[in-house]
Amino acid sequence: MDIIISTSSGRPIYEQITDQIKSAIVTGQLAEGEQLPSIRALANSLRVSAITTKRAYADLEAAGLIETVQGKGTYVAGENAELIREEQMREVEGLLAKAVERGRTIGLTDDELSEMFALVLE
Repeated sequence: MDIIISTSSGRPIYEQITDQIKSAIVTGQLAEGEQLPSIRALANSLRVSAITTKRAYADLEAAGLIETVQGKGTYVAGENAELIREEQMREVEGLLAKAVERGRTIGLTDDELSEMFALVLE
């Protein structure tokens, strides 16, 4: 699992870590039961504070995506990929709805919106 941190991004580093681990779980890059690097090991490899990686892991654990077994490590929890995918699909639907609303406010027809969407898909 490769995590890429952008210091020029306006997003906090812990959110970047959280989002990339979520994505790896959804795509199957991280399988159920797979062990994640320790907080300290991940912090060292990313050259960030252990507090930052601890926050990312805490958020992932609160969402039920990972679980920590005291003295053994942190593992990908089961049955969560579908929940994440549903959440992401709702987000995309919301963005599409905003785009349609914006198009209609400037007078675009449904056919024009469909044509624009088809062009973007290419």
